[in-house]
Amino acid sequence: MDWTSLYLKTSDLNVFILGTGEVATRRANKFLDHGANVKLAGTQISEDLECKGAVLCSTDDVDDLVEWSDLVVVASGDEKLSDYVCEIAKDKLVNRADIPQKGDIIVPTSFNIGEIEISIFTNGKSPLMARQLRKKIQSIITEDDILEIELQDYARSLLKNKVENQKERREYLYEIFENEKINDLIKDRKIDEAKDYIDNFTRGLN
Repeated sequence: MDWTSLYLKTSDLNVFILGTGEVATRRANKFLDHGANVKLAGTQISEDLECKGAVLCSTDDVDDLVEWSDLVVVASGDEKLSDYVCEIAKDKLVNRADIPQKGDIIVPTSFNIGEIEISIFTNGKSPLMARQLRKKIQSIITEDDILEIELQDYARSLLKNKVENQKERREYLYEIFENEKINDLIKDRKIDEAKDYIDNFTRGLN
């Protein structure tokens, strides 16, 4: 397996999408929702995409669009044009929705639960199973888990100002994670009280 999972910062990234069909629209929505600048070449785009800032361009302008872009997404049924765009995009990151293995980037199925984003990649073997695994994961992550993440983030920010040693900080975070009082407050949805408890805990580290 020659793919490595990474997260790409997409705020202000210039994304050119060849195509305006269903797959192209999904890709456009994903990148727009994460702050990218998106231009699509094709026949028409939805009003929703336009409202989000997407720009519709002509397929006659693909050379200029590739030059403008940081990332090229090929999601067109025109095989000849797709091959041409990939050929001139050699110095760009390329996602090929038609033949993923021929690109540099694969956009996996992903979903959010609160501020958690989870991506599933089956190495192209089974998109159906990726969707089934998504359902299973969604069913086991609870609101308690989401609140625990919020409190862990809060505790980390406090500990970074108190404890220089990263290993010691990790041990304190585990102690907070396993603390019965904090867990009871999470179950009762008393998050402010849980944060106060963590404040008192970290003050005691002086």
